[in-house]
Amino acid sequence: MSRPVQKTVPINYNAPTLVEDDRDLTELVLQQIRPQALFPMLIFLSLATGIFALTSGSADISAEQVWQSLTGGAPDNIRRLVMDLRLPRALTAFGVGGLLAVSGVLMQVLLRNPLAEPYILGSSGGAAVAALLAMMFGLGAITIDLAAFGGAMAATLLVFSIAQGSGSWTPARLLLTGVVLAAGFSAATTLLLALSPDQNLRSMLFWLMGDLNYAYAPTQSLVLLAVIVVIGIISARNLNVLARGDLQAAIVGLPVAGFRMMVFSVTALATAISVTTVGVIGFIGLVVPHLIRIVAGSDHRIVLPASAFAGGILLLIADTLARTVLAPRQLPVGALTATIGVPLFLILMSRSRHAT
Repeated sequence: MSRPVQKTVPINYNAPTLVEDDRDLTELVLQQIRPQALFPMLIFLSLATGIFALTSGSADISAEQVWQSLTGGAPDNIRRLVMDLRLPRALTAFGVGGLLAVSGVLMQVLLRNPLAEPYILGSSGGAAVAALLAMMFGLGAITIDLAAFGGAMAATLLVFSIAQGSGSWTPARLLLTGVVLAAGFSAATTLLLALSPDQNLRSMLFWLMGDLNYAYAPTQSLVLLAVIVVIGIISARNLNVLARGDLQAAIVGLPVAGFRMMVFSVTALATAISVTTVGVIGFIGLVVPHLIRIVAGSDHRIVLPASAFAGGILLLIADTLARTVLAPRQLPVGALTATIGVPLFLILMSRSRHAT
């Protein structure tokens, strides 16, 4: 009587173990929880940083006095300080920070590079040069805004056209071209400052380094931010597809050229309004979208509004520190944002080099 032959089943050492399945399940649960917890946390941080900004300054004001000022029950001197100075400045900082972060998100979609943002790619520099020229010729505020928009748009298109050359552009070539052009715009800005009258030099220098001393009209930046976020959420599917590449976007029927030009225009407008409102502030568009993607993934239905909140919070904190650390002297807020952004930029560049 022959013994039955036992078939041996080969062991698949690459198959997921129970521990790996548990890890995958945990990560899946975290991906579902993070976006749901992200927005309540951002709203809470927005309110907390707003209170911090309204109560901090050369004159000490309590949270109760701030509330009384908002409801009309505070003394006139305190109410004027809160309603006419600190509140408009805080709202402007929040709006501009949100615009810079949203511009960074859109730039990174266009270039498919996490290191892209208006400051690094020269869009802010182009807007600043055009705005300075308009100021030197004594043009009005609306003309300065239009000049800044044209400068930002021209700088962005110039980066793409030079990077493309006679062939197709790559993210690395675009980034290198943007950095070089940003240096060129910085040199042009220095030349314009050298030709400016001495009495205007200090204010222009502070404006170029980021200055919210005269930022008391938040309506423009807040309305534009809200419009861009709403349109971005509606177009989130197209942004997700475009981030994967032009070919994939064309396969699903997205009009790539027209949609790309729309994103160009929105990014240039947001950059121009930011520059004309508070000057040149860098690295918010780099830091914020990258951190949001680490927490919440790459879905632009979440990334875009979350970046708007986080960018506003970051610039609001930076501005509050800029006017309180060495009070009554005020520091340029762009220096504080660069202190955060430069180390992170170097880390990202290092990771990008190792990945390639």
